[in-house]
Amino acid sequence: MRFLGRITLLQILFGNEKGDVIIVRDGLAKHMNIVCYMQRIRRAAKNIIKDNPNCNIDYGFKVLKLATSNMKDVYYNPAQMEQQTLFASADNIKEDRTPEDLLFQVMLDLGVMLSSKIEEKVIAGKKVFNVAEGFLMACFDSDITEETVKAVAQEKPYYAVFRDSSMANDSVATNFEQIFATYSPETVRKVL
Repeated sequence: MRFLGRITLLQILFGNEKGDVIIVRDGLAKHMNIVCYMQRIRRAAKNIIKDNPNCNIDYGFKVLKLATSNMKDVYYNPAQMEQQTLFASADNIKEDRTPEDLLFQVMLDLGVMLSSKIEEKVIAGKKVFNVAEGFLMACFDSDITEETVKAVAQEKPYYAVFRDSSMANDSVATNFEQIFATYSPETVRKVL
């Protein structure tokens, strides 16, 4: 999906029964117009469900707001760095970001449709996002163990994404690549 031009307000995305994505976008619109669009979509979905009770289609939609990057500015001059500030720059993700924020950034980075089905699974006690039925699997929880990494690798996703600072210890971070090489060598791995 390509966006041409500057997005200045909100995008409303939802899929139809063919899997197409419909984008309602108006950079000059007032917030009230966007709310009207959302209410109209909800009413239309209720009418379609009422008229076709046996139709099994998801009529939900996602509202996304354009925001700044999830990543901290970590470009420092080595001469200005001190040992005390090194620990502060260990995590490159802004503190106020949610796992969902990170997931949507990853989806955009990898070219995954924002209308793709997203399921939350619990694997080895950690919340794992399963996007597009295993195309992308991502875990941003803290203290990720080798058990979690192994379980995700055994699902054989096309993409697997983890947060670097979430690894439980150095051993997990070190063995991450080897675990995937053993269980799912074709998986494209990414660490934020």
